Amino acid sequence: MTDPAPETGPRGTGPFDPPGVEWTHVSPRLVTARLLSTGITLAVPAVGVIVLLVLFPHWWQWLVLGLLALLGLWAAVLVPRQVRAIGYAERDDDLLIRQGIMFRTLVVVPYGRMQYVDVQAGPLARKLRIATVQLHTASASTDATIDGLEPAEAERLRDRLASRGEARLAGL
Repeated sequence: MTDPAPETGPRGTGPFDPPGVEWTHVSPRLVTARLLSTGITLAVPAVGVIVLLVLFPHWWQWLVLGLLALLGLWAAVLVPRQVRAIGYAERDDDLLIRQGIMFRTLVVVPYGRMQYVDVQAGPLARKLRIATVQLHTASASTDATIDGLEPAEAERLRDRLASRGEARLAGL
């Protein structure tokens, strides 16, 4: 029986870290946005359980509150790591987007396949001064989104990707 090949090699040699690629990371303010969103999502059922606890006290309500607290603690530990794992890199012919800790994803978007580029920012994102860049390609299944960019960087990236996409498309 032969030994399996090692799953991890030196930095810059794995499928999620191509050699010679300099990754740009997103703003750490994305952690705040995701934690606030998670906190609001967990607070809604917690308030409902607290109202039930005041009106009709029962032991299982404490169990549900404890579970919600554990979920909030888990999010507080996990979200910063998830945000640090998000990165993108512009190469000569394509854009690389990677994310994930346990389930890693690397999306490669050739500039010539881009149809248009969106920049989005909801009320919370605008308050935290972050934006999302979404790439639309010929493939409907491509998940090419970069969350948590500074607005100036999102604008620069949008303009650069749009011009590179037009240049590559014109060459076809």
